[in-house]
Amino acid sequence: MTVNKKPKAIILLAGMGSRLGRPRPKSLTPLGNGETILSRQLRILKKFDLDIVGVVGFKKDLIMEAAPELLYCYNPNYDTTNTSKSLLYALSHFQYEDVLWLNGDVVFEPDVIKCVLASDSSAVAANTASVAEEEIKYTLNADGFIQQISKQVSPALGEALGINLIRQPFVKAFCNQLMQVDDNDYFERAMELLIEKEGNVFKPVDVTQYACIEVDFNEDLEVAKKLLKE
Repeated sequence: MTVNKKPKAIILLAGMGSRLGRPRPKSLTPLGNGETILSRQLRILKKFDLDIVGVVGFKKDLIMEAAPELLYCYNPNYDTTNTSKSLLYALSHFQYEDVLWLNGDVVFEPDVIKCVLASDSSAVAANTASVAEEEIKYTLNADGFIQQISKQVSPALGEALGINLIRQPFVKAFCNQLMQVDDNDYFERAMELLIEKEGNVFKPVDVTQYACIEVDFNEDLEVAKKLLKE
């Protein structure tokens, strides 16, 4: 398989972030070091010379003002759809390229992106030291590829961290599955359907040694701030 060293990057920024309980989009949450979650993501992604597209919805003008240099897709149904449909809005424009996509609430070190981009297959950034009940988890098949990926899998081998890579040969088929899933499904449901159809697609990339956390609650935000200080 030919590996494109510079995929497109998609950041999912449309959600309302209600669990964090802030009036602004979650991606604009300050990290206490002069950066927001989004500005840190952009700084890191730009180190890899990636073209970046943001998918916006909730209070989109605030995000677009904070990062006017980006290209944007708009999910007009952000309040009634989930990440599967937000991803579809952008991914459907890049069916002939490798694509890195990530949730707009992930705080991570640059080495996480480096490891994912180095994968020779489609990939999922994973933490193998944690399998919390409310997080997305995965199982593997006999070939070492992801077989199931959701909150309900058992026995879980690790957590998916919300940073993923899909190689070009699978992009069109993945878009088809994103179209098929329910509006309230996470994109991981479409990943499972793609796996059912295509077999070996995604490999986990173990980035446990690096700081990487999704900020869903205030407790997560405090952990992220502590990791950055360390």
